[in-house]
Amino acid sequence: GKQHKDVAAKAKAIAIMARILSTSPHNSPIRFLFLQNIVSLVGLLIGLAAAAPVLGFQPIHSLFPVRFNVKNTNARNPSTNNARQPRTISRRAAPEGALPDIVIPSIFNLSDWKHSDGEEEDPHVWVPQTDCLSFRPLCLCTSQGYYVNLLKFTGGGILGRHRHSSPVHGLVLKGSWGYREHGWHAHPGTYVFEPPGETHTLVVDDDCEEMVVLFHVTGSLLYVSEETGEVTGYDDVFTKLEKARDWYEECGMGREYADQFIR
Repeated sequence: GKQHKDVAAKAKAIAIMARILSTSPHNSPIRFLFLQNIVSLVGLLIGLAAAAPVLGFQPIHSLFPVRFNVKNTNARNPSTNNARQPRTISRRAAPEGALPDIVIPSIFNLSDWKHSDGEEEDPHVWVPQTDCLSFRPLCLCTSQGYYVNLLKFTGGGILGRHRHSSPVHGLVLKGSWGYREHGWHAHPGTYVFEPPGETHTLVVDDDCEEMVVLFHVTGSLLYVSEETGEVTGYDDVFTKLEKARDWYEECGMGREYADQFIR
């Protein structure tokens, strides 16, 4: 049949190659014998590979651990893909067990907060820290050690010298301020990145009636003495949560009011 003719043709080609090698003037007897054995071995392998299917033997290429990259013909036809793969996305906003969203109606009305329905928000949501400083919690992420809040100064003021153990992001919403240790000045719309290890003193302009900044603070804020540099106190997400709970209980909103910001 056709396979036998192919084997014969390959054998004839090998015989011609062997004849050329034998007549070459550059071949020594030893080199000739070596080349002749190589040609014979190659011919034998070719013959076995062609005759194996006819004789009922396993194809010779299957005896070698060679891997071939086969193109996935199902890639163009999604209907032939594994049926166990999900084909639709759940209509629920989040999977079961996920934490709920935190939605603050507005962070730009600042002192005159109103819900989307026009109802004014209780001003007691602002947690006082000093006579001129208060904060409004937005997210108290105890699971990852950061908090997001609005920091508000009324009538100027200073946030004592402090050091950040982790990065801080700030966006100025109202007023103007700066750090005593830096030459730049922040105004509404200014974005500030404070790298880990930064130590500074926040100073609000004397003529600023109200300053509000959205701060995203990770890790601890360490208050340090300006004279000695020693740590005198600290703030982190847990102290912020404790202050918020204590204040909401004191003003009648209830300690549990702060729980809505915990993640």
